[in-house]
Amino acid sequence: QVQLVESGGGLVQAGGSLRLSCAASGRTFSTYAMGWFRQAPEKEREFVAAITWGGGSTYYADSVKGQFTISRDNAKNTVYLQMNSLKPEDTAVYYCAARELPDFSGNEYRTEASYDYWGQGTQVTVSS
Repeated sequence: QVQLVESGGGLVQAGGSLRLSCAASGRTFSTYAMGWFRQAPEKEREFVAAITWGGGSTYYADSVKGQFTISRDNAKNTVYLQMNSLKPEDTAVYYCAARELPDFSGNEYRTEASYDYWGQGTQVTVSS
């Protein structure tokens, strides 16, 4: 069992930056692939970014490619989402998710059902 706690959300002006963190409990964090999803008001939750258990591969939604960066520190049991040049359309609740091994296959990283554990989410609001 893994518990995930997101932090780092808040209110920021357009063009600003935020770094989200997701702290995981448990001693086997390094064996989990991780992902970030977001859900804007009245929209379905969507994939944002993912990273393999060793950090060797990262994946991004086209809408955030070049703008967001996912990373992980297995020594700290934490995954990060650095968000730059934020836009009002980035406003959403951001969730982190963990997937037990095996690692992603194909485009599994985009699919909510591919993840086993979810955090409660952190609100990001970007004002224009």
